[in-house]
Parts: sequence; C-alpha cells; structure tokens
Amino acid sequence: MSAARERLALAAAAATGIQVGAAMVATRAVVDDLGPASLACLRYAIGALCLIPPLLALRRVRFAPRDLAAVMALGIVQFGVVIALLNLGLQALPAARAALIFATFPLLTMLAAALLGRERLDARRGTGVLLTILGVGVGLGERLAEGGGAGQGEWLGALAVLGAAASGAVCSVLYRPYLARYPTLPVGAWAMLASVVFLAGFAVPEGLFTDASRLGTAGWAAVTFIGLSSGGGYMLWLWALRTISATRVTVFLSLSPATAALLGAWLLGEPLTRGTVAGLACVAAGLWLATRGTAGHVR
Repeated sequence: MSAARERLALAAAAATGIQVGAAMVATRAVVDDLGPASLACLRYAIGALCLIPPLLALRRVRFAPRDLAAVMALGIVQFGVVIALLNLGLQALPAARAALIFATFPLLTMLAAALLGRERLDARRGTGVLLTILGVGVGLGERLAEGGGAGQGEWLGALAVLGAAASGAVCSVLYRPYLARYPTLPVGAWAMLASVVFLAGFAVPEGLFTDASRLGTAGWAAVTFIGLSSGGGYMLWLWALRTISATRVTVFLSLSPATAALLGAWLLGEPLTRGTVAGLACVAAGLWLATRGTAGHVR
C-alpha cells in the first residue's frame, strides 16, 4: 500500500469520527420528537438515496447469494441495531456522555479482531487506543460528574450505547472480507437498504408514517443533516476499512466526543476547560500512537 493511499484512508476515518460526534449532537435535538427507530429509519433512507446516483454510474456488480445475505445482515446490525440502540441511549443521556461511552468502540474492535483471528494484538496500538479513551474521559469528566448519581434510565441508556458500540465493533471486523471481494459502493448500498426495510417495521408504532409532521423546520433540517452526513460518512468508513485495519479505522471514533465538546463551546457558548484541553491532548497522542507506522497483520 502506498503512503499516500494510507494517509487518505486515515483522513477518511478521521472525517467519520468527526461526523459521528456532530450527528450525535443533532440526534439529541430531535430523537425525543421522532423516536429512536423512526430517526434511524429516516437517517439511512436519506443516506441510501445519496448512494443511488453514483451506484447507477457503476457497472452492475453481481454478488454471490451467500455474500449478499451476509452484507444485508451486517447492514441490519450496523444501521438498524447499532443506530437504534444509540438513539435509545441518547434519549436518556446527554450527547457528550453518550459519545464518551461510544468511544470504547476502538477497544472493542481490537478485542473482536483478536478473538476472531483477524488481527494480532499490538502493544503500541493498544496503548494508543487506551490513551484515546483516557483522553475523552479526562476531557468530559466534568460533564459526567454533573447531576450526581445516575438514575435507572441513565444506566439503561448507558447500556444501550455500550451495546451499540459492541455490535458495531464486531460488524467492522466482519465487513472486511466482503469489502475485499466487491466495490465499496454496492456493499454500502445493499447494507443500508436492508437496514431501512428492517427499521421501517419498528418505526410504524412510533408513528413515523402517520404523524411525521410533529417535526418543525429546524427538526427536519437536523434530520436531513444526519442523513446526508451519515451516507457520506459511511462510504468513507467502508473505504477506510477496505484499505487499513479495522482497529486503525475505529480508533478515530475517539474524535466524536471531542467534536461534541468543541461544538458545544462554539454553538452553545460552553467553556473549554483545562480538563477538556488535556483530554484532547491525550486523544491526539493516542491517535498518533495507534496510526503511526504499520498496524500489524490483517487478514
């Protein structure tokens, strides 16, 4: 792999990490009005529509039936289960706290890749991942301390976000063989379309198809942003997974809580404390450790 291609893959992974943080802030603003399944369904319906023009420009790609079924199943988990759980957690947790829990994604990916025999554990890379998690903990620790102890709803929300991270980590590892056999765009399109059909069934009792007018102009603007950014971000995510190891890609999700903190300071006037700055420094150091040089064996 050329150094330039590797740098592009790392940049794509970083852009996805930033997109996740921004989408969490937008999700927090509208999830109570729509419901977790309805928002996830709209998110990826819009994302799938974004993929249609470039998909039509490609020559037809034929999937083996077994591979297509696997890609669609991974899409249902990656988009249906992961995002619905994340949206459920965001109903009970602030975006920054949810992003902090979701930042365990890289560590869970590293463990999943090792358990499945796809990557070898690397001390330097593992240290980098742990540093990024420490960084987001330091940077957002003051927010976590606000409000005293957590109620039952907050604990359930935290478990939902952790379940989303674990499910997404396993999917990130399992995608790689299919990304090696087929172009990124058709894989992403089939996975996303499968999730929309799956989520539509859960969106019906939430009233998505009968009472979507409850969202105002600002709400629809947020939903549109979430959908468009998710469609583009997911294609960058898959391309990065195809190019470099899953652990190196997912470590950039540690940028999501930092993004949430910076957006809060910029848009909401929240101060950037010394703890936040120290946390961002840890994140930068962790990313440098986890991405410099080669990333070990990938299967």
